[in-house]
Amino acid sequence: MRHDVWWAPGLLLAASGALALPAAATAGGQAQPAATTAAPAGDEVGELRRELETLRQDYASRIAALEARLQAVEAVGAAAPAPAPEPAPSPAQPAAGASKIFNPDIAAIGNFVGAAGQSPGGGEPSLNMQEAELSFQAVVDPYARADFFVTLGPDEVALEEGYITFPTLPGGFLTKIGKMRDAFGKVNGQHPHTLGFIDRPLVSTNLTGGEDGLADAGISVARLIPNPWLFLEATGQVYQGNSALFQAPTRGDLAYVGHLRAYQDIGESTNIDLGGSIAYGHNGITADTTTRLLGADATLRWKPLRRSIYTHLLARGEVTWSRTEAADGPSAAVGGYGFLEYQFGRRWTAGVRYDNSERAQASGLRDEGGSFILTYKPSEFSLVRAQYRRTSFAGEDSPANELLFQFLFAIGAHGAHPF
Repeated sequence: MRHDVWWAPGLLLAASGALALPAAATAGGQAQPAATTAAPAGDEVGELRRELETLRQDYASRIAALEARLQAVEAVGAAAPAPAPEPAPSPAQPAAGASKIFNPDIAAIGNFVGAAGQSPGGGEPSLNMQEAELSFQAVVDPYARADFFVTLGPDEVALEEGYITFPTLPGGFLTKIGKMRDAFGKVNGQHPHTLGFIDRPLVSTNLTGGEDGLADAGISVARLIPNPWLFLEATGQVYQGNSALFQAPTRGDLAYVGHLRAYQDIGESTNIDLGGSIAYGHNGITADTTTRLLGADATLRWKPLRRSIYTHLLARGEVTWSRTEAADGPSAAVGGYGFLEYQFGRRWTAGVRYDNSERAQASGLRDEGGSFILTYKPSEFSLVRAQYRRTSFAGEDSPANELLFQFLFAIGAHGAHPF
């Protein structure tokens, strides 16, 4: 019943203020100019005062009636017996929402890979549960969130990534602390189930550490660079210096990574993503030898949302330059890949990839290959992919011709990855 009363005084005050405006306008320090044919001001003011007095009496009687009804209802409520308290939830049955508060989002992703054909280098096993990835992700508090990714492989259980993110630090800095994949290029930072192909390109195998890639314990700081033209983000990272590529001889021999990313929408359906990367650290060959990497990547995406939600085109290229010091002198190498993917149906995607890369410590040896990829995606939680791969390895007389196939399946709430 209290909701029936609160509006009455407010409405009365509003009416009083509105009716008092003419009188206030004429009672100021300066006289207002009179209209040429206006009626006498005294008659109008008197009429308005009489109407206001009538409204006051009317609302006073209504408020008195509402107060009487409210007192009667409160008297009845005081006389009624109090309701019995509800039983408290038992430990086995937590209150609603408690499971979301105390438990993170948990997901499991299975990655089964098979291979057929001949390869001089051995290649993948014929049938292999390559890995199962477990993810645990949750908001820690209003200022941070945590992400853990654990991989279970045929030979080991390892922490692929585990870090805490502070997105709201002073100065607009986004900071990550823990173990994470280095922000070098595009492919290095992607988990296997987010790639558009089954294997990693030759440049990853030859120059940036292969499947494990550049991943280490460290600190990452990123910041958006405001400008009126495009999205521009700069990232600086410091790592322990212990990864598939870098091996620090002493505690002070850290590894460093820098990345600059530019993104721009070209139109409603098209955008472009450009990136430049640099990495530096000791390679462990001797106490003083180092490895330096430079990288450049470009991605063009086209997805006509208005015409068809089941069509998209992605074109991506990545180039990496490597300079590796050794006991007999430095060695320079370069490698890269180009990838084109087209979605031609609701669940079907086709792609082609070209690889060309020298080897890090043997720049005179160059590997070259090409792949055709066909992907069928029944839903967001499963994927079936086939890839024909032909590779010419340096020093081998005949190329490798292989057919790879992959089954990906996921359960649970798995968060989105950077694209």
